[in-house]
Amino acid sequence: MSYTLIIGNKNYSSWSLRPWLVLRAAGIAFDETLIALHSEEFDAEIRSRKRSPNGRVPVLIDGATTVWDSLAICEYLAERHAGLWPDAAAARAHARCACAEMHSGFGAMRQWLPMNVRRRYPLAALRSDVAADVGRVQSLWAEARERFGAGGPYLYGAFSIADAYFAPVVFRFQTYGVAASAIGAQYMATMLAHPAMQQWAADAQAERMVVADEEPETLYGAR
Repeated sequence: MSYTLIIGNKNYSSWSLRPWLVLRAAGIAFDETLIALHSEEFDAEIRSRKRSPNGRVPVLIDGATTVWDSLAICEYLAERHAGLWPDAAAARAHARCACAEMHSGFGAMRQWLPMNVRRRYPLAALRSDVAADVGRVQSLWAEARERFGAGGPYLYGAFSIADAYFAPVVFRFQTYGVAASAIGAQYMATMLAHPAMQQWAADAQAERMVVADEEPETLYGAR
């Protein structure tokens, strides 16, 4: 197997982070191709659907096989590499449900707390719809940790796809100073200490491209 993962800017692309983190955390070899969002190259290679069937990133290429959705990429990898989902059936089912909910929901949080790894823009208060999303995320974290997390510091004990799926939320909470519960704060500290998360954050910090629509001032105004 020889994987190539095509991603967008590490500062902004939450969807790219998820399969990248699965691969790095699991020690699976892959080639990384970063194509900057909103660039001519992105239009030519991605939006044109030349290398991405849906015109978006991330995209995993495995020989003649192309997988173009973040959750589908994670499932594809899990079919080929052991240990990416929790071992126990109940924990695995819960993890899959949590990832599916993250994949399809939390629209207010996505809109009003866009991922911006290198920024710190603490908010005095959250919109009610965002606060509801934040509360639901923390409920999922608490339930996973309390029911299935005895074997380690991650959501289901050992690091899994579920942790990669909530990794962008950890960065969001850090950026906007979101208040976390005791369980949530401990989990965030665990995730932020992960070497792969630290590498992603360092790479994001080194990027120079600024996408105005993804900056806090666009949503909340300059300070």
